[in-house]
Amino acid sequence: MVEHASWSRKWFLSFNYIVLALMAFACLFPIIQMVAVSFSSGTAASSGRVTVFPIEFTTDAYRYVMRNEAFMRSVWVSVERVVLGSSLQMLMMVLIAYPLSKDVSIFRFRTVYVWFFMITILFSGGLIPTYLTIKMTGLMNSIWALVIPNAVPVFSVVLLLNFFRNLPKELSEAAFIDGAGHWKTLWKIYIPLSTPGLATLLLFSLVGHWNSWFDGIIYMNSPDNYPLQSYLQTIILLKQDSAALSVLDANILSNLSDRTLKSAQIGLGALPILLVYPFLQRYFMKGIVLGSVKE
Repeated sequence: MVEHASWSRKWFLSFNYIVLALMAFACLFPIIQMVAVSFSSGTAASSGRVTVFPIEFTTDAYRYVMRNEAFMRSVWVSVERVVLGSSLQMLMMVLIAYPLSKDVSIFRFRTVYVWFFMITILFSGGLIPTYLTIKMTGLMNSIWALVIPNAVPVFSVVLLLNFFRNLPKELSEAAFIDGAGHWKTLWKIYIPLSTPGLATLLLFSLVGHWNSWFDGIIYMNSPDNYPLQSYLQTIILLKQDSAALSVLDANILSNLSDRTLKSAQIGLGALPILLVYPFLQRYFMKGIVLGSVKE
């Protein structure tokens, strides 16, 4: 027998949908306006006439950005950072989470090592000791200064080891009976079964490395080595990119403004994450509850 919702229930659901729709629009509106500004003329953007749709449509801002050597160089640094950093993080997470997911009967000092990593979440050395460590190890002004300090995200390690612990123990026991060792069990059983969790942590890693800007400002002595987000921070807050407008021809210059250029660069900076997320979303919905269910 089908139960019909009461009028109060229907009103409640309708009210929730309206509120959620308004909140979604409030979140999307700045992005939509930024894209509209980037495709508008400089005069329209400067006068504040652009809201949701571009006015006096033009792609000159994107043409300039693609010709800007400093911007393209920072994009390459960010791509290099994401590839190296995410690969190293995923490797370290798997290699650390697998042994820590074993029982004390198998890994005798498991508890000691778990607290060895957990202590880094509770206490931090701070910015100055970290800076001195990077400087004394010779990593300053290199891509490794952006990669190595974040190579072991302990919170993600904890999530992954809990995910591993929730896998049926009978699978690994059967593999050992058939003669498989720990390496083969890890790569043939644990990793294939942990695809949702690994995809979720990979998404966290990609977004974290791509959006990080502060360490680029601190550890890079030259703006030529800035990652994209650090470069965008300097042109938005310090306005270091305005002088570059003088190198353009008059036709392009007439359609540009500081606001359209910033909007175009921010839009291009957010584009890679927007393109990657849909491919990982189906795994993200499963992996978001990493380690939350214990059977």
